[in-house]
Amino acid sequence: MKAFVVDKYNKKGILRLAEMPEPEMLDNDVLVEIHAAGVNLLDSKIRTGEFKLILPFRRPFILGHDVAGRVVRVGSKVRKFKPGDAVYARPRDGRIGAFAERIAIDEADVALKPANLSMEEAASIPLVGLTAWQALIERAGLKKGQKIFIQAGSGGVGTFAIQLAKHLGATVATTASAASADLVKGLGADVVVDYKNDDFEKVLSGYDVVLNSQDSKTLEKSLNVLKPGGKLISISGPPDPEFARKQGLNVVLRLLLRLLSRGIRTKAKRRGVGFSFLFMWAQGDQLSKITSLIEDGAIRPVVDRVFPFEATNEALAYVETGRAKGKVVVKVR
Repeated sequence: MKAFVVDKYNKKGILRLAEMPEPEMLDNDVLVEIHAAGVNLLDSKIRTGEFKLILPFRRPFILGHDVAGRVVRVGSKVRKFKPGDAVYARPRDGRIGAFAERIAIDEADVALKPANLSMEEAASIPLVGLTAWQALIERAGLKKGQKIFIQAGSGGVGTFAIQLAKHLGATVATTASAASADLVKGLGADVVVDYKNDDFEKVLSGYDVVLNSQDSKTLEKSLNVLKPGGKLISISGPPDPEFARKQGLNVVLRLLLRLLSRGIRTKAKRRGVGFSFLFMWAQGDQLSKITSLIEDGAIRPVVDRVFPFEATNEALAYVETGRAKGKVVVKVR
């Protein structure tokens, strides 16, 4: 089968279009014929080797974290799915590979595709949807009447998280350029800070939750937005000791991550707020709940551009510019 693979970690490297073996199936796996794949900044970071210490892959490996397609075969222990089912998923770490014609995925990571979405729209959802779900519901416990600041509202995670937060009944602030203000307001943002002209820490205060997706400077400034007892959740780092423990990392890496996150953890503690790092995980049951929200009309996908499969490298380069509004998708078939 055709697939785009990483041969070596390289900041300027491109993915190689290669002929790869058919996916090996386990008893709990479904084999999916891929129709579309979402493109994420995470793909770029893995290609450059930024996560090689905590997510080791044996090269060459197929890249891609978001998939939508049809089940063509199921393992002997699969009970939830059958051939012909339209599904979508964020395959678990270690078993990624959406930039290909087929992929084997553990059924626990898979959900039925929302009936009201195209394959391209569905492929835009899993990674950002699960990230938002796990940050706002699992980690923050966001409730009706609370205030949340979601950074980069026009990005992939931002466009989904704004809608989810509004569905939960929260007041939502976000950052966006003037050109994207109407988009994020249309998704439900109550307060939009023009990051090019205004400093969010001088505009916002008394927030219950901040979802950070930017650099370390922005992370520290976010502390000033929170009220005592608030929660700062970062999806862009630095990884904290709890993440190291859950990943089962060795003693050296645990110590390294403890040191990397010590500064922000100490500052958060002084201000009486909580800090945690979130690296989303594959979860088919949560994705099924997201399916229900989409089919009920509470959340809609935001897709910036769809590239042909052959242009996967161009799609990744476009994501790296940071200019995409919503998600970028590759149409495989």
